[in-house]
Amino acid sequence: MIIYHTDGSASPNPGPGGFAVIKDMQPHILGTEDGDTTNIRMEGKAIVAALQDAAGEPCEIRTDSEFWINVITKWAPGWEAKGWKKKGGEIKNLDIVQEVYPLYQNSNAKLTWVRGHVGTEGNELADEWANKAREGAQL
Repeated sequence: MIIYHTDGSASPNPGPGGFAVIKDMQPHILGTEDGDTTNIRMEGKAIVAALQDAAGEPCEIRTDSEFWINVITKWAPGWEAKGWKKKGGEIKNLDIVQEVYPLYQNSNAKLTWVRGHVGTEGNELADEWANKAREGAQL
């Protein structure tokens, strides 16, 4: 099974952003987004990139974004059923939600939450490389 660690970064938040996907404890995918972005957007983009990379193969995506795990596994099914609407207003980052949700549905992925910034090697590596991506690093 493929193990991914993902993270996103924006500094300031909102501001320039980057994301990283770590595979086999090595930086595997780095990305950015034009203009000002947010940590949340970059976290979502990292999960999208990992799902695309796995291409249906069994994988575990370890992320410190409990928000995106909830979006993908709990909230998106209801939003989709209601025509991508939610009670109480707009769905933020809907473009990413609509990209990541079907990728996840058609994947063989397990999403696992890990506590961020507590010394977990893969998470620390993903954080380090997300910051490097935000600063312009490429692989």
